[in-house]
Amino acid sequence: MRTVRHHVCGIAIGLATVLAPCLISGTASAQESAPHRVAVVDVAYIFKNHPGIKVQVAKVEGDLKAYDAELKQKREQLQNTAAKLKTLSPGSPEYAQLEEQLASMDSKLRLDMARKRKELADAEAKIYYDNYQQIAAGVKFLANHYKINLVLRYNSEEMNQEQGESVIRGVMKNIVYHDAALDMTPGVMQYLDKVIKTDPAIAGRNSTQRQ
Repeated sequence: MRTVRHHVCGIAIGLATVLAPCLISGTASAQESAPHRVAVVDVAYIFKNHPGIKVQVAKVEGDLKAYDAELKQKREQLQNTAAKLKTLSPGSPEYAQLEEQLASMDSKLRLDMARKRKELADAEAKIYYDNYQQIAAGVKFLANHYKINLVLRYNSEEMNQEQGESVIRGVMKNIVYHDAALDMTPGVMQYLDKVIKTDPAIAGRNSTQRQ
């Protein structure tokens, strides 16, 4: 088995082909006058486009759809029981028994809904938390490797004049302009390829290519 040191060196060599042209040559001339080196990373783009993250999110979404289908079936059962209750005479033993059963079914369904929704919300939050830690680790790894002092988060999304929310996000961007050579996003995507397990059918895709 390869040692951790060999694994890290392998990552560094692989990433050098992606970032060396931009982060080294793009800032080398500025080193004589500037004491610090700066890069940017599009975290939102990574979350939306990295295959490994998309697989994890899709699984939670699939679980949610499956539960919604199950929930629909249980609601239909509840409605059928309620309809049956209306056919009985109020005050009769059968009515009282079915009424109690209906109340129990409704209460259990509400509890199950709250529990499942929380379970899925927690699962989704864990995906974003865990992967953000991986992204941050990738940024730190590359920053240390290329002697970068500051990495700023930016949004590469283009404004869509037809969509008000898109325009608002655009005018609220913290970074108005940056040299494309400073973009660390492709390197972080490649770093994640090595640390996030993906579906075999997806793992073969080249996730470092930004469209």
